[in-house]
Amino acid sequence: MTNSTTATALDQHRERNADLATLEALEKRIADAGVQYIYYQAITVTGRAVGKVVPADQLRRNAEKGVQMHRTVVADFQATRDGTLLGGGVEAAEITAIPDLDTFTVLPWDPSVGRFFCRMYEPDHRPEVGGQPFEIDVRGNLIRRHEEFTQRTGLELRTGCEPEMTWTGPGLEVSTRPDSSTAYRVEFLERYRPIYQKVMTYAKAMGFTMIEGDYEDPGQVELNWLFDTATATADRVIAYRQICRQVARELGVKASFMPKPATGKMGNGCHHNLSLWRGDENVLAEPGRREMHLTEIGKHALGGILTHAAASMAVMAPTVNSYKRYWDAGQFAPAQINWGMDNKTCTVRLSANGRLELKLPDAMVNPYLSHTVLLAAIEDGIKNQIDPGPPHQGSSYEGESRFTKLPLNLGEALDVFAADEVLRNAIGNETVELYLAYKRDEWARFCSHVTDWEFMMYAEDIP
Repeated sequence: MTNSTTATALDQHRERNADLATLEALEKRIADAGVQYIYYQAITVTGRAVGKVVPADQLRRNAEKGVQMHRTVVADFQATRDGTLLGGGVEAAEITAIPDLDTFTVLPWDPSVGRFFCRMYEPDHRPEVGGQPFEIDVRGNLIRRHEEFTQRTGLELRTGCEPEMTWTGPGLEVSTRPDSSTAYRVEFLERYRPIYQKVMTYAKAMGFTMIEGDYEDPGQVELNWLFDTATATADRVIAYRQICRQVARELGVKASFMPKPATGKMGNGCHHNLSLWRGDENVLAEPGRREMHLTEIGKHALGGILTHAAASMAVMAPTVNSYKRYWDAGQFAPAQINWGMDNKTCTVRLSANGRLELKLPDAMVNPYLSHTVLLAAIEDGIKNQIDPGPPHQGSSYEGESRFTKLPLNLGEALDVFAADEVLRNAIGNETVELYLAYKRDEWARFCSHVTDWEFMMYAEDIP
């Protein structure tokens, strides 16, 4: 038993994982399923899943010791244009990734493989910081921030995400008459039947409660699952992406979460639908009222989301390509920061069932960062009783907003993000600085790259 007065966060996690009843139940589940290998995976600042594969018979050892990884893994082992390895360089110390045992699942496409989500810690041997949570662990940070949010407010953030994505490959081409939409066409769902059936089947086997799906733009499919706590939803976003990659491999097609796959086509969003709960009560709406409304606490939470919306864009729209969604007016992406009653053109839409739909996030969002940002913005709104103003009437592509304008490229977004102390404090300065370094290098690479569009415009333009 660890001395509670000297136990580190790493010690406490190990002690939880040493629970004999939990380990025996897991070993039985592993044996019954025929699992022989297990992925111990963590999440990087960009939302990439990284980790190691370990024989399943090493469960007890890894429940305590976890796996070791070089800390630059959290920056995808990315080097900048000048060759600097982000995240600490080659000489940086390792980190310890310990599994959350309640996240174990069997991969339905190969039951010989299972997986855990892990949290990351500074290794025991490091002076002063040994055993502390690794600050650039976006998943662990969300868990801690949510716990602290609940302690201060008595509230829990529950969310559901709507991941749109593009599928391409043989037999997936569709066409319709000019100026007509492919949206909701059952005929096109039929063409994609092997895709949605496999995705839904695998998702349900991994614990998702799948609820609905539809065909939208050419190649674009959205499949949704039931809302849950913020961390559970973020975990499922990562798992969903992995499921889709697997289905694409099996069917010989391509699955892409690129935010804007082509000019004039719908972008791939990942709208976040959120509600705030005190026990079994959603505090955004008053029980028994049918008409659309927000409670006072709901208005203040919304005010915080809108106030920090511009700064959150670097997280919600994390790539160079992300901002192409906002230049294509009329394609259902927000054009300004506002909110409306069941108004799909607004940044935030109040739904009839007492939830707020945030339309800024796109399909490449890191869901742990986006939820951490939402927690911080909501708490700031509640604490300072921020007024969101009246709901916007009519199309958001007309008129003006009382809030800061949306950044329209990644470079602008990073500058606004860097100046927002509320979001910086929630994410943690070490994570913010790494994220900014990574994304500013990405922006610089794009700005220095000659594109096909430039060649088309200028190669033979004069004399």
